[in-house]
Amino acid sequence: MGGGRKLARLLASQGGPALAPSTVTGILRRAGLLDSAAAPGQRPCQRFERDAPNELWQMDFKGHFPLLSRSRCHPLTVLDDHSRFSVVLQACADERGETVREVLTGAFRRYGLPAAMLMDNGAPWGSDHHHPFTAFSLWLIRLGIRVAHGRAYHPQTQGKEERFHRTLKFEVLRHFNFTTLAHCQREFDRFRQRYNLVRPHDALGLATPASRYRPSPIPFPNCLPPVEYPCGLEVRKVQENGWFTYRGRDFRLTKALRGFPVALRQADLSDSHREVLFCHQVVALIDLNQPHAH
Repeated sequence: MGGGRKLARLLASQGGPALAPSTVTGILRRAGLLDSAAAPGQRPCQRFERDAPNELWQMDFKGHFPLLSRSRCHPLTVLDDHSRFSVVLQACADERGETVREVLTGAFRRYGLPAAMLMDNGAPWGSDHHHPFTAFSLWLIRLGIRVAHGRAYHPQTQGKEERFHRTLKFEVLRHFNFTTLAHCQREFDRFRQRYNLVRPHDALGLATPASRYRPSPIPFPNCLPPVEYPCGLEVRKVQENGWFTYRGRDFRLTKALRGFPVALRQADLSDSHREVLFCHQVVALIDLNQPHAH
């Protein structure tokens, strides 16, 4: 549930005894219920957060684990950066883009669209360092969402998600031998309700995430808008295998862009670099002095 400060606050708010946080901490320590990751003396991390709800959602999969039914659970988590509100906590059977898209569609219909989403460089939202965009991330871009990828080998970029995963593991995953995905989801739903509505959060001054969150006013559209660009930009169609031709040279983008139009915009005053746009998002930078895009 948390440390002494959180539980003391929660007890007082629900009409319980007024205990000092140190007293509660001592009880938890003797019972072996303290999260070692939050032990006294640990250096606190420096926190950054967006100014308002839905400016940024962080998304990731918690490490998958086996079920007694001999399948595996892949917990998909989405967290609002400003409020720490758990937007999604879903027990998935796999980590395919189609699976994530279905889950996110439900979240978008319920909470609206965020301005941006942050995820790592792995599948299904990343491909590789040079071509990080996939069919799934292009779907997000077409919805008007700015897609950002964390730095490779730097999980602290998504520190709030990492901390949420530790809490999920400590409070839920270590306590059960799960039988099925439905069993997982029942416990996930109970935890998510406690986390959002009841559990005080240190980073929020012991307020709850739900008290800091509100849905986005931008609705999920019934159909994707067309891919269009302002007048004055040069537009090229991406061919099979992700190649397009510009000024007599061939440049390569992610294969997920094949068949789509992209636009080119001058990137600096030297006239040698171009930003490649898909909708609003820069998906590549090309050097006209080089034979291929990097």
